[in-house]
Amino acid sequence: MTITLTHQEDVFPIRGVFRISRGARTESRVVTATLTHGPFRGRGECVPYARYGETVESVRDQIASVAGAIAAGADRQGLQALLPPGAARNAVDCAFWDLEAKRAGRRAWEIVGLPEPTGIVTAFTLSLDSAEAMGAAAAAAKDRPLLKIKLAGEGDLERVAAIRRNAPDAALIVDANEGWTPAMVAPFSEQLAGLGVAMIEQPLPADADAALADLPHPIPLCADESAHTSDDIDRLQGRYDVVNIKLDKTGGLTEALKFAAAIRSANMGVMVGCMLGTSLGMAPAMLAAAGARFVDLDGPLLLAKDRDPGLCYTGSEIAPPSAALWG
Repeated sequence: MTITLTHQEDVFPIRGVFRISRGARTESRVVTATLTHGPFRGRGECVPYARYGETVESVRDQIASVAGAIAAGADRQGLQALLPPGAARNAVDCAFWDLEAKRAGRRAWEIVGLPEPTGIVTAFTLSLDSAEAMGAAAAAAKDRPLLKIKLAGEGDLERVAAIRRNAPDAALIVDANEGWTPAMVAPFSEQLAGLGVAMIEQPLPADADAALADLPHPIPLCADESAHTSDDIDRLQGRYDVVNIKLDKTGGLTEALKFAAAIRSANMGVMVGCMLGTSLGMAPAMLAAAGARFVDLDGPLLLAKDRDPGLCYTGSEIAPPSAALWG
């Protein structure tokens, strides 16, 4: 009996508008891959990302391109050579993990050899806006233990100061999404440290981040757009202290677990993040999040509507996914 691969596009509205330094969105367009083997079905989700040259159409074409190989017997390990790292491979890779768990009657973390993913606390993201608006958003989220702040460069110190005033007890991390210049890194780092910021994510464009090796920064720097797979480790060392693993960049959970091990071996910190997707996209990332320094899997909290069933969030704490959702 062969394994069949199908895929579809789904659209989920965002709660309000989500802004970062590169633009704004009001909906999340995801692609869902489904592997069927007899009575068993495995699913995986990805979010095509224009920053990496992806569209929904290109990702759907990539997924369709491996259907024949999978029907002929290609497995999850073989998939790693059939598609490059990115959204398409992520959806199919996670569908393989889900299918394996369903066929074995075991949870995915048992197959990996990990404990059940409990007690995972996610950051809650504040979209880029004026200092006044972000301060008001922080006041509404002030009881969350970890806030992630989207920044853009000019006006960032005022934004973070307003957030700190309105959420005095929350831990803060900031994400510039490549929006700073080298001249901003040292002075912004010093002033953000005074505001209690615990980490700065991707301050410079990925193709200009070599400058970070020579810039003082009292706050740990985290690679995001600069970090895709375990092959990037050597280049990241000396520039960053933390690395953000996203399954849509690594091309799935298989490479994400390998990448996490490589980051730790390099004595760097692990962060596990997400694109703006649903609970189906967050669930496999929870396995990579075991022991991570920071976790940012709040995608469903930012949507107006999630999948059903979805993950259960109690405040910012995520419960393990049900088998009906994934894994």
